[in-house]
Amino acid sequence: MSPTDKRNLILAFESSCDETSVAVIEDGHKILSNIVATQIKSHQRFGGVVPEVASRHHIEEVTLCIKDALQEAAVSYDDLDAVAVTYGPGLVGALLIGVTAAKTVAFAHDLPLIPVNHMAGHIYAARYVEPIEFPAMALLVSGGHTELVYMPAENQFEIIGETRDDAAGEAYDKVGRVMGVNYPAGKTVDEWAHQGHDTFHFPRAMEKDDNFDFSFSGLKSAFINTTHHADQIGETLDKHDLAASFQQAVVDVLAEKTLRALRDYPVHQLILAGGVAANLGLRERLDHDLATVNGTHLVKAPLKLCGDNAAMIGAFANVAYRHGVFADATLNADPSLEFDWVADAAK
Repeated sequence: MSPTDKRNLILAFESSCDETSVAVIEDGHKILSNIVATQIKSHQRFGGVVPEVASRHHIEEVTLCIKDALQEAAVSYDDLDAVAVTYGPGLVGALLIGVTAAKTVAFAHDLPLIPVNHMAGHIYAARYVEPIEFPAMALLVSGGHTELVYMPAENQFEIIGETRDDAAGEAYDKVGRVMGVNYPAGKTVDEWAHQGHDTFHFPRAMEKDDNFDFSFSGLKSAFINTTHHADQIGETLDKHDLAASFQQAVVDVLAEKTLRALRDYPVHQLILAGGVAANLGLRERLDHDLATVNGTHLVKAPLKLCGDNAAMIGAFANVAYRHGVFADATLNADPSLEFDWVADAAK
């Protein structure tokens, strides 16, 4: 094998919230291993993620995930070209576990360290479906973020729209709690929505505003007020219709804003990514609507990679590696990290 044929192997870490994950990724688009230790059961009794509990689980799981990832990929530290890690955004305590583990491995084995924006990882999970063609647009919909991201070229990001309050995923969890659904509620609400009808006609906040921003706080409040009023007068509301009405309002706003953004920013691909990208209602709507947009192809992150995982971090890390984006031992967690660092690094 000649030097130009050598495969690029990256050991990637993800620990931004309640999933401990380590993966070995080849050339940014081939998964050799992707170990994910979930904490859902530990957080369900609290109705959401408890940062201290999450950090403790990361400490317990990270070394086991490293061992399993290397073993499943059938590689050793000597085979690796770099170590990559999510350093933001996310829960600061959780991020610190992954950053510390990655820095330790990089130092011990004299490997370059690649800092990765968690949201860039979500977007680049699309590489496991097909190569990303630029310019591209991403609709990022997760528990903590709802954003429209324009990408004029590789390793360049511009947020053109974002949520001003609750993210879509947060709204799903909050209305799910009202309906008695365990955290995380998104999948169950989606399933119920497919069995009901939009009978409540909840508000579509900012749908027609002259911008690409989102707001789901008013929708959440309208949903809660409707259910509380019904409780007070002894009325029983159909849970399927409630779910369908809520989901229709979310999907209408996401689709409307996205289509308008595509008219102003013509792109080759629209990438749907993030935890809420697994929502079948949203996927079906964008499949339908993108058929009317000439020249733009919809790329949906694989269902199994919509949630937090290290494979998506490795996908973007390969890009950062080729662009020379590296960190040293001073790398720290940045819980409020935004995309600006990527644009600066690409200049």
